[in-house]
Amino acid sequence: MFEKPFTKEKLDRCLKELAREFRKRNGKSVPAEIILIGGASVVLNYGFREMTYDMDALINAASSMKEAISAVGDRCGLPAGWLNDEFRKTESYTDKITQYSRYYKTFYGVLNVRTVTGEYLAAMKLKAGREYKYDRSDVIGILWEQEKAGDPLTLERLKKAVTDLYGTYDVVARDVQQFIRQAVQNGDYGSMYAEVRRAEAENKENLLEYQQEKPGVINEGNVSDIIAALRRRKERR
Repeated sequence: MFEKPFTKEKLDRCLKELAREFRKRNGKSVPAEIILIGGASVVLNYGFREMTYDMDALINAASSMKEAISAVGDRCGLPAGWLNDEFRKTESYTDKITQYSRYYKTFYGVLNVRTVTGEYLAAMKLKAGREYKYDRSDVIGILWEQEKAGDPLTLERLKKAVTDLYGTYDVVARDVQQFIRQAVQNGDYGSMYAEVRRAEAENKENLLEYQQEKPGVINEGNVSDIIAALRRRKERR
């Protein structure tokens, strides 16, 4: 049985099972491609996160892929939407992602899996920039591991990656630009990662409490202001 959260090993097993199901439905001459993004791409390419609760992807396949995903989910005890391409509807989506993705593995000769990594994965996380998800800590983690691997990501490389994907670096919010500039200047990514993760967890907890107090108030347009207000409220206490 597979169950959330997804570790790297479980991600691979789920993808293998999906490839087998897709091949059973379509034969060995019908290929499919999945580009994993977000948390799944982080877990497959880096070691600072052991698991993810998201398996977002860009899915390029015959319509029977949806049936295969559903069948695997039912058989393996996975929640509905365990693999989905809802990301296409978000502001972080761009068709350039395919161009800058990298080959990962082929399963059962039919399912080609690609991921996004390095500065391009960091660029997508900077575009999202949410303080209550893992966006900012993921960027720090990527910087940390790239540096340890001898391939450090400079601010110039990050800016270029954002521009390659989205046309301009200005798509990154001003506060996120300041955040990453200070992070690169500081360079102590290990300590910074732990600190940012704690802040993200606290922000998420605060938002959940606020949502219970005032259901339906939080939206993408006001979430940053609400986070700041809740932080000030806790500091006063």
